[in-house]
Amino acid sequence: MQFSEALPPLVLTKSPFSGGRSVIETLDTFGQFLVSCHRMEDTLEIIERDDGFIKVGDGSRYFTSPEDWPSHQRSAIQYINGKILDVGCGAGSHSIYCQNQGHSVMAIDISPPAIQVAQRRGLRDGKVMSVTEVDPTLGTFDAILMLGNNFGIFGDIKSAKRLLKQFHRMTSPSARIIAETKDPHQTSEQCHKEYHRRNRALGRLSGQIRIRIRYKNLNTPWFDYLYVSKVEMKQILEGTGWHIGNYIDTPGPGYIAVLEKA
Repeated sequence: MQFSEALPPLVLTKSPFSGGRSVIETLDTFGQFLVSCHRMEDTLEIIERDDGFIKVGDGSRYFTSPEDWPSHQRSAIQYINGKILDVGCGAGSHSIYCQNQGHSVMAIDISPPAIQVAQRRGLRDGKVMSVTEVDPTLGTFDAILMLGNNFGIFGDIKSAKRLLKQFHRMTSPSARIIAETKDPHQTSEQCHKEYHRRNRALGRLSGQIRIRIRYKNLNTPWFDYLYVSKVEMKQILEGTGWHIGNYIDTPGPGYIAVLEKA
């Protein structure tokens, strides 16, 4: 990580999950966390699930170089060409790599500080935008990147189907979506299995988790994030114009689905 120039002060912006809530909730928690990581001040990311389960991660993963990426991501990048839309770009590592390989890249993220950080790292075309705002006015793309488990930002089946149809309208005939997720059913932990059972009892997919991101004394409001098995992925794709072209597996529950137009 490098930080050669001071970022402007963090501003209060609507959280991607706030729905217009109060100012204390609209502080961009994730964006401030990325700024801190970029400055090498604090890289601990805390994700809290609504049943009390806590996961702590290392935020430096948002700033990795291609040689440090897991092998499945390096393999997936080979499937892209042409004009690329990176959805939920974060600190911009994948976008900047594709840009440096000569691709035309537009990177979007709901967090203004995240886009600022990505631009300071070299990203040329970054926009503050939610995935729900993506439409054909952005142009026609040949590939859509959803790496880093970003298939999850669809949130639920209904939103996933609607947005996949939107992606179909704004992509070229040979376009691909590179969608990373993980199979929530591949777990032996009882706390996860119980959570899945509760979800199913509520009419939700097992892997439709409700989480919030915490940083110091800040947190986002609760939001849904979607993990799906390969069978569930195929069910979601039905009627969207997309089908599975290939899977890129990992040693664990994670995988990348290379989606192509049906």
